[in-house]
Order: sequence, then C-alpha cells, then structure tokens
Amino acid sequence: MWGSSSSSAKKSRRKSKSSMSGAIDEAAAEAIFAELADEEDPTVIELDGIATLCEKLDLDPESDIRILVLLWKLGSNEKPAQISKEEFMDGCHNLQLDSIEKFRNLLPALDTGFLDQDEFKSFYKFCFQFNRQGTHRTLDKDMVVALWQMVLKDRIPDERLETFCEFTETQKSYTRITLDQWTSFLDFCHECEDLSTYDESMSAWPVLIDEYVEYMEEKQKK
Repeated sequence: MWGSSSSSAKKSRRKSKSSMSGAIDEAAAEAIFAELADEEDPTVIELDGIATLCEKLDLDPESDIRILVLLWKLGSNEKPAQISKEEFMDGCHNLQLDSIEKFRNLLPALDTGFLDQDEFKSFYKFCFQFNRQGTHRTLDKDMVVALWQMVLKDRIPDERLETFCEFTETQKSYTRITLDQWTSFLDFCHECEDLSTYDESMSAWPVLIDEYVEYMEEKQKK
C-alpha cells in the first residue's frame, strides 16, 4: 500500500516539508502512530486506534466533529475508516504535531467555522468517503442522517437540516444514500434558500431533492 516510492524518497519529501514549515521530532510522531496502529496491520490506524486517539484528546467520536476535521487535515483519504502511516506522518509535518499535547493544542482550530466554503465542501465530501464500509460506495441512511446532524449543524439553517433529515428518515424507498445525493444536498442548501423559487423542470438535482421539495409543499398545506 506504500506505492512505488522508495523509503529514501519519502524521507526526502518529509525533510523538505520540515525545512519549509519547521522541524518536528519525527521519532516522537512515529511513536504516536505506533501506539495507535492496528495490531494486524501496523501500517495503518483503523477505527479502534482512532477511538484511542479520541480518548487521549477527550473527544467523543460519536458526536464531536473535530475528530473528522483532524483526520481530514492529516490527509486521510487512501481508504475509508483508516489513515495510513504515510498520511499520518505527512499530516504531522504539515500541522507541526509530534506530541499528544500538540494535538490537544490544535483542537480549537478544528472548529468547522474556520473553514471557508470551498474548504468545507472538500471536508464535507471527505466525511462521506471516510465513513464508507468495505467496497460499499453508498452509506446507510441512518448513518447519513446522523452525519448530517453533526456535520451541517451551524452551516445551514436549522429548519432545512431538521426537515430534510425528517424527510429522509420517512422515505422507505431510500435505504442507502449515494455520494451524489450527499454532495447535492449541500449545494442545494446554498443555491436554493427559498423553496418557493424551486423549479423542478429547470433543475438537475437528484430525485431525492425533488421529492423533498414536494414533501415540504405538502407539509405546508396542512
């Protein structure tokens, strides 16, 4: 999983990064990785290791979005639900992390309010990809709703978030959500703040969005 790059080439890249942004204690960062790494595959940190990191940082992995922001900033993207040693070490160089104390000191900067719209869009896509299981390219609907409630809180109007989650939960025809549906919901929230201006015939949104608008129209009639 390390690709074709040689060990010396990777060390050279890290040395270059550290010279640009300030050196870290690489042995200390590697020791943190080793403590968190999977027992069967010590080249990756999987969910158990991420849970251990959360304990060290006093984060609730079920509700604190900062752990997802941290993993995104570290550069986890090779495979879902894990971070490789290469990603972790590169991320430690970029973020100047070589102790748990420095990880803790970074926590205030992991608030999603510090992300601009383009950064948040990238992070939002990462949240879907990271939570995929195995070879599945879709997410279970219940997981998606929980993620929306955690990730989009304070980023879109409360009413839109609540009603869309409510709508999704009640639709028996949707048991899993695609990446297109996931990303389109955020774009829809930015581009269509007023549902009265929504024109289904002129839109290219997924059917899920069309059905949500119809759901809201019926809801408002009652």
